[in-house]
Amino acid sequence: MWRKSILEWLKQRPWLLVPCLALIPLAGVYLNQQSHSEPAPLPSPIASPLPSPIALPSPPPKLAQPVKSPAPKKTLTPVDPKQFTPEEAALNAKTKAALMASIGTVDSLIEMQVAIAMGQPSLAIAASQGATILDGEGKPIGQLSSGNSYPIQGIGDRMNFGNGQLPGMVMIQPPPNGILYLGDKPYRGRFLLAAQGGRIWVVNYINLRHYLHSVVASEVSPSWSAEALKAQAVAARSYALTYYFRRAQPLYHMGSDEYFQVYSGISREADATNRAVDQTAGEFVSYRGGIVESLYAASDDIVAEAFRGKGMSQLGALSLAEQGYNYRQILARYYPKTGIARIEQDHE
Repeated sequence: MWRKSILEWLKQRPWLLVPCLALIPLAGVYLNQQSHSEPAPLPSPIASPLPSPIALPSPPPKLAQPVKSPAPKKTLTPVDPKQFTPEEAALNAKTKAALMASIGTVDSLIEMQVAIAMGQPSLAIAASQGATILDGEGKPIGQLSSGNSYPIQGIGDRMNFGNGQLPGMVMIQPPPNGILYLGDKPYRGRFLLAAQGGRIWVVNYINLRHYLHSVVASEVSPSWSAEALKAQAVAARSYALTYYFRRAQPLYHMGSDEYFQVYSGISREADATNRAVDQTAGEFVSYRGGIVESLYAASDDIVAEAFRGKGMSQLGALSLAEQGYNYRQILARYYPKTGIARIEQDHE
């Protein structure tokens, strides 16, 4: 009631409303001035607002797929090797041998340096797929053409090579899988040629695996029992490793004749002896963690005479294998108080 009476009273006196209405915009200006006089807020670390995520359209509904019954499991029935024809068996053996030859073992990581010619006044070399001649710094200084034989003659501390002359030490580097020939003998790996006093030395740089393929087949018959061949492979590897760590000469680890162990290059390799080497890859005769210089000879009499009975008789190993002994038992018999250790590849 009192509000109504006041309004009626103001209506009768309109001049009083002007000052009141004028105060309303003035009050607004004051408030705006007050707000601008306050310090502006510090900017946010993010200068602009983050964009709102874009809504992806929902994927179309998947059509129901017919339920498939699982395929029946296939079982492979082993094939009896007796069912192969002689031609198929020969092809399988050849394929397996080629596969094994292409797969390296831990022996492939060790490079032997074997003297295959020592102090010769002249010789000849050839390359099946050509080769590069490298000087002492590894720089190419010449080429060998494939299939051509090159005569070499020692002249002081240099070499006459074909129609030219070479420094006193060069490396003959064939391409991968290339074969080098010393005379008519084929070899894997590389050749180091060194001249001194009119004489020439040839050192074959060959990995331990291929070296042993030749040695085992050169020392015993590939027709021997598999366990006898494995015993020979381990003994030959152990013997080679002693010279790998204690080389015979600064120029090479060891020689290739009977004084060391016979190495004949590719010409003596055989499937049976290759298998013996690969199946015992990295194994050597060990005593208290060291490598045993596993001496061996053809018979017990020669071992007794040459090594005072301390070594393996190859014919004795064959006899034990034919009696049912395995290669570890054979080696334990001839190298008492020893064990079989193995080279392991570090994958770190």
